[in-house]
Amino acid sequence: MRNSRKEYNKMKNIISEKVRYYRKINNYTYSSLSNKLMLLGIDIPLHSIYKIEKGERTVVDYEICRSCKMLSYNS
Repeated sequence: MRNSRKEYNKMKNIISEKVRYYRKINNYTYSSLSNKLMLLGIDIPLHSIYKIEKGERTVVDYEICRSCKMLSYNS
């Protein structure tokens, strides 16, 4: 069986730039973002947030939904 995950321009996700952008405009560090996500029930360690922003980690749908809610992304 083939892996169904695709890489886009050698990236494992397509939201990396948005995560970085909204983390910075909200003045969150990797640690503070990780802690706030933990309060919402999403366990993403700070080194994983770094990997998401670099496009080195895939992001599943429930992580995206909760992250958008916490970062106040409305679109």
